[in-house]
Amino acid sequence: MKSCYLFLAVACSLLVIASAGSFYQDCDITWGDGRAKILNNGQLLTLSLDKTSGSGFRTKNEYLFGKIDMQIKLVPGNSAGTVTTYYLSSEGSTHDEIDFEFLGNLSGDPYTLHTNVFTQGKGNREMQFKLWFDPTMDFHTYSILWNPRHVIFMVDGTPIRDFKNLESRGIAFPKNQPMRIYSSLWNADDWATRGGAVKTDWSNAPFVASYRNFNADACVPASGASKCASNAASNNGGWWNQEVDSTAQERMKWVQQNYMIYNYCSDLKRFPQGLPPECSIA
Repeated sequence: MKSCYLFLAVACSLLVIASAGSFYQDCDITWGDGRAKILNNGQLLTLSLDKTSGSGFRTKNEYLFGKIDMQIKLVPGNSAGTVTTYYLSSEGSTHDEIDFEFLGNLSGDPYTLHTNVFTQGKGNREMQFKLWFDPTMDFHTYSILWNPRHVIFMVDGTPIRDFKNLESRGIAFPKNQPMRIYSSLWNADDWATRGGAVKTDWSNAPFVASYRNFNADACVPASGASKCASNAASNNGGWWNQEVDSTAQERMKWVQQNYMIYNYCSDLKRFPQGLPPECSIA
């Protein structure tokens, strides 16, 4: 396993996709029968949901470590029952996955931001937050920084969660499987809002979420050897070696103390045999 990781880490090339890139170039619409649209010469992508279907897209490239940014404006108004997803994932039953999910709510109530990390097909690492702004009024930047030591979730540059590599303690970490970015807008009114108590009001359809300024400063697996790590360290502040520094730690602490509404590491009822091991270490 270690030798496989080292091979993949070396045999990847650094791909920098600037914010001026195009959704035509970077992404494929994967489902929705016309409900997903690329507009403004490739600078804007919209997903829509009606009673018949939602919609989704994915990136053309797979990534193995990187810093991924997307600006999203979520479904406004009464979005109860809807889920907007934005996540990295590999394929297969032992897949890795790094999730942002935005759970809609009644007009005037805040969205729930749901995060999760899957390693080798195993998830159950949910942390949920309310946002400190209205994510439907304007675009906000949601980022995943993924390097060999950390998976850091960020909102407008503020870290909200840091999943650390604790493999030395027997805890799996996503590091071997290249992943694509996926995003979708779909109906989940059986669970999304207040545990399914509030259903989707289809009189408000179509529901629309908007995306812009996708940027992936990331390693893309390639057949030839290259200098991914050294290039990454010298580009864009060096995400390859980035951690949550003391200033960012204070900001993350502020978010978690004031806006975190669920932490799997505090859910003793869910884990009566004992909390997952990373909870006591991290």
